[in-house]
Formats: sequence, structure tokens, C-alpha cells
Amino acid sequence: MKSWLFLICVSVQFSAQITLKVTEIPENTPKNATIYVAGNFNGWNPNSTPLISDGKGNQTVTIPEGNGLIEYKFTRGNWNTAEGNASGNPISNRNSVFTGKPQTIETQILSWEKATEKVSTAAKNVHLISNSFLIPELGRTRKIWIYLPPDYETSKKKYPVIYMQDGQNLFDNATSFSGEWEIDETLNQLFAEGDYGAIVVGIDNGDSHRIDEYTPWKNPEYGGGEGDLYADFLAKTLKPFIDSHYRTKTGKKHNALIGSSLGALISNYAGIKYHNVFSKIGSFSPAYWIVNQEFNNYVKDSNMNLSATRIYFVTGSRESKTMTKDLETVKNNLQKKGLKPGNTFVKVDSYGQHNENYWKGEFREAYRWLFKTSKLKSKKK
Repeated sequence: MKSWLFLICVSVQFSAQITLKVTEIPENTPKNATIYVAGNFNGWNPNSTPLISDGKGNQTVTIPEGNGLIEYKFTRGNWNTAEGNASGNPISNRNSVFTGKPQTIETQILSWEKATEKVSTAAKNVHLISNSFLIPELGRTRKIWIYLPPDYETSKKKYPVIYMQDGQNLFDNATSFSGEWEIDETLNQLFAEGDYGAIVVGIDNGDSHRIDEYTPWKNPEYGGGEGDLYADFLAKTLKPFIDSHYRTKTGKKHNALIGSSLGALISNYAGIKYHNVFSKIGSFSPAYWIVNQEFNNYVKDSNMNLSATRIYFVTGSRESKTMTKDLETVKNNLQKKGLKPGNTFVKVDSYGQHNENYWKGEFREAYRWLFKTSKLKSKKK
């Protein structure tokens, strides 16, 4: 998804975009309500992209040309007012594919979801550290989750730690806006199979600040530029807090960063900038496109030594036209900075899609590979 508005000429830009046209809305829609579209093209922000009346009883929004699949839902400004099916129950994400030609997709919103409380699916060993953990580097607060291994309370073990982005999607269906990764269920199952165990720290994204915080440089169309400060927060504020309050293995060889899409971008960036703090990176469907040139220039111009870094890349081959090419370019540049082929894993799936359901299915093997070389004793010792 590298080639957007600012990279292509105006004549191409307006010939290949997708226009979503809503021709019918539910009868119980409040008068003068603003309808929005949220999707993987705007960080799933439920109130950043409004539809506009065309004066003919329809409401439209135009998505600039990108590559591959887009997924989206309509909302009235938050996830409590997302669209539903004819019975008012939740629906799967809508999707469309960029074709390089202009498209107008007409659709109807059948209902707004019933106001029912989602049932929590978080395991009992998932806890909330804080609803308002201070990010001093950005002057904001954030909800922070922690998963503790099943034997944490009954042992004296110290554990490796994984820091994961988009925390609201990791453990609990009740907090997820597009499906949960089931990190807790997966790690609990691995533990039952003999895995040593790991702590997972989930950092909620900043909602309307997600793109800003997960993008180290500004994109002329989508914003960004706060990623460097967010990386500082991970390494200088959050990790020291976790190490001082929980039994952790503090060395870089036992600390990982994992994320998807923009979360993969910032995990990759923070793992490189602070390669002496984190030595493992899980990069799921990385959105390098948004600052592709800047990211690669940063790598090429640095004097870093990544000989101890271990990176797991995974993506779907049909997620976008440039995803695998962008990934390969980043991988090659990182290897020129010392990243060893034996510490590099690239998995490109024909079935992979840009969503939580796909990433959920890939987490188990990514985790096992990243920590394969870690010297950890049996969980029983």
C-alpha cells in the first residue's frame, strides 16, 4: 500500500479511487446524525472519515487509490454505534479491492448494532495495569494490559517479555474493534504443552492518535511524526516500569516487540532504534508504505549493528501490490546492517488478509520462532 495520493499524479489519482455510496440507512437513525466509515485505510478510527450528502438522498465518501484489499464498516462515530445485519447483530467487515480503475460501490446500511454488552473473553491471568498510564513523552495516558504466565503466582521464575501494539485487540473480544488475537488462550495452551512462558504487555492504541504515534515521520496525506517519541516511551518509560514491578528477564535477548500493520511499522522502528533494549521483532503485515522512503533511508544512514536482532516477517501475498516488495526491501537493508539470514524469517501466505483473524492464526509460530534460540529452563524448574 505504498503508492497513495502523494506518490501518483492527479490524473491517475482520481481515475482509480473507490467511492462508497450509501443509498439507504436504518429508519431509526437519529436526525442529522453523521455517518462515518472506519477501515484499515484510516486506522479503524470510527469518527475520522465522515460521509457527505450528495444532495440526492445518498451519502458518499471517496477512498484514495491504494493497493489490494480494503476492509471497513460504517458507524455513527464510535464502536457502540457500528452497523449491524438485518437483525441488529454484528456483521463481518465489508471489503473491496482496488483495481486500478474508478469504482462506485452502492450499498445499504441495514441496521445499527443492538446496544448489547460484549462478553469478556480475557483469561483470568490477563490483568489491567492501568486505565490511564502516563506517556510523558507525548503528554497522554493509555490503557495498559498484562498477561502473566499460568505459574507466575506459584513460582519464582523470571520471564521474557513481549510488548505488543493495539492492546485492545489482543486478549478480549469485549474491547476489540475488529476481532481479538487470543494471545492469552494461545500462550496458555503452549504453556500446557511445556512452553516456559512469557509475559505480554499490551498497549492500547491512541485511537485518533494511532497513525501519529505509530508513524515515525509525517505522511503528507495521513499525518504521523510522533513515532519516535512513542518508541522512546516503550524503551525508556514502559519497559523500566515493567522490569521494576514484575519478575522479568531484562536483557535484550529476552525482550520482543510485536505489532501488525502500522503497529508492525512502529515495532520494527523501535526495535531498530533500541536494538540494545529489544532483540526480537514480530512484523505482521507491516505498513511500510506510509513512510517507505524515510524508513529505508533511516536504516541505510544509521550506524547500527543488528547482528543480535531476530525478526519474523509475515504477510499475505495479496494484501497489496507492493507489500511483499516493500518487505523484501526493508529486509535487505536490515541485513546490510548486520541482521543475519539465520535470524530472519519471511513468511508470505497466499491466504493472508490484512485483519486480526489472520494475525491471530500466525502468532503461535511467530512466538515460537522468535524465542527458539532463547536459553530458558524447563517451566517446571
